[in-house]
Amino acid sequence: MEAEPEIEVRRSTRRRRTVTAFREGGRIVVCLPARFSAAEERRWVETMLRRLEAQEQRRRPSDEQLLRRARELSRRYLDGRAEPSSIRWSSAQRSRWGSCTPSDGSIRLSERLLGVPPWVVDYVIVHELAHLLISDHRAEFWELVRRYPRAERARGFLDGLDYATNSRQPDDDEDSID
Repeated sequence: MEAEPEIEVRRSTRRRRTVTAFREGGRIVVCLPARFSAAEERRWVETMLRRLEAQEQRRRPSDEQLLRRARELSRRYLDGRAEPSSIRWSSAQRSRWGSCTPSDGSIRLSERLLGVPPWVVDYVIVHELAHLLISDHRAEFWELVRRYPRAERARGFLDGLDYATNSRQPDDDEDSID
């Protein structure tokens, strides 16, 4: 069952007609004029949630596109040894960026990755592909992951995003990819 996102409504006396919605951390923020009634607020929140979902669906790669990308990344960086059977977006992952099941070759990516640069998503995919070959985080695993040229930069990006969205504390050394 999918968890409903937290919704924050921000009213502004400076806003006259425009209503906007965006994701901020783990919640959806809807900005609207302060003069709107409670009924108008409810109607606009529902409208903006539908618009935001439609916008994200247009930008979101399909599962088939993700699988093609994963296979390409496996060929390029892992000599084609990792063979994913499926890859899909998951709304259930709140503390991890990705996960995999080596026994069936499936990979899941957190929907929190929607909107991050493609090279960051590629890093998470490479990380999970490496787990299809090596289940833990021993040295050989990290050697595979470091074949991806932007691995360190992507890890820094994800650490910063975790910190900015209060998902982890800055001194938390645990790897949140899987």
